[in-house]
Amino acid sequence: MNKDAGLEARISFGREAVLSQVGLFASNLGKVKSLWKADNSRVTKIDYAISENLRQQIHVLFPLDHYCSEESLDAEETIPLQNRFTWVVDPVDGTNNYATGVASCAISVGLFDGGEPAYGFLYDQSRSTLVEGGPGYGVLENEKKVNPLPPEPFGEKATIGMHFPIPSNRVGQLHPLLATAKLRSIGSGALNLLHAAMGRTDGALDFKVRIWDIAAGLALAKATNREYHFIGSSPLPLEEFSVNMPFSPYFCGTESFCEAIRGLLGLGKGG
Repeated sequence: MNKDAGLEARISFGREAVLSQVGLFASNLGKVKSLWKADNSRVTKIDYAISENLRQQIHVLFPLDHYCSEESLDAEETIPLQNRFTWVVDPVDGTNNYATGVASCAISVGLFDGGEPAYGFLYDQSRSTLVEGGPGYGVLENEKKVNPLPPEPFGEKATIGMHFPIPSNRVGQLHPLLATAKLRSIGSGALNLLHAAMGRTDGALDFKVRIWDIAAGLALAKATNREYHFIGSSPLPLEEFSVNMPFSPYFCGTESFCEAIRGLLGLGKGG
């Protein structure tokens, strides 16, 4: 694989940038006051601090790159993404867990090239591990190459990551799954997708995520050749950003898992 100098420079920088925030992130787990947004979602001063720290670091080295964060205070309006590289950041994914001291949370940074996921960084607080990777790069944990678990045929022994509540109109469709599968709801959209990408679960299904929740995980899924599909409109290629952008429900996992979900939800091959 011929390495792209611009992408390579950003990967090296992104790794160090995320690691520079780990001390702040880890030391405040369960120790920071909760604040509440207008939509009743939880946020903390650490969300804002990490978001701003990363923004400043990226702006110094790559001033033409777009910076898109869940906690962008100036991003109420839609921002067109016209330049090649875009950083999509969730400074604290799983804030409900983080604020209450549950370690299933992460710093999530996705690097997009031409609107498509090119590389992702996830600092997994539950394992004190930096996971990173993208298509053509594979996946690294603390800078050591790791391989995903091999896919297993989908069946009643399947383990599935989901986020609750789920839309009421989907409950009936998913009843066969809910009644038989081993379900995991860990409270972090980013880690949910990571586990599906690595084969630790057979798949992930989430109706209530936005692009910043899954930006890093999409690149990791591409790195491990796990399928992902959006339910409804796809946000890709990412051409604009707003903190008020709609949810991007998706499913990701093994081929047999994705086939089963398409059947249950009544989706065609592309959905």
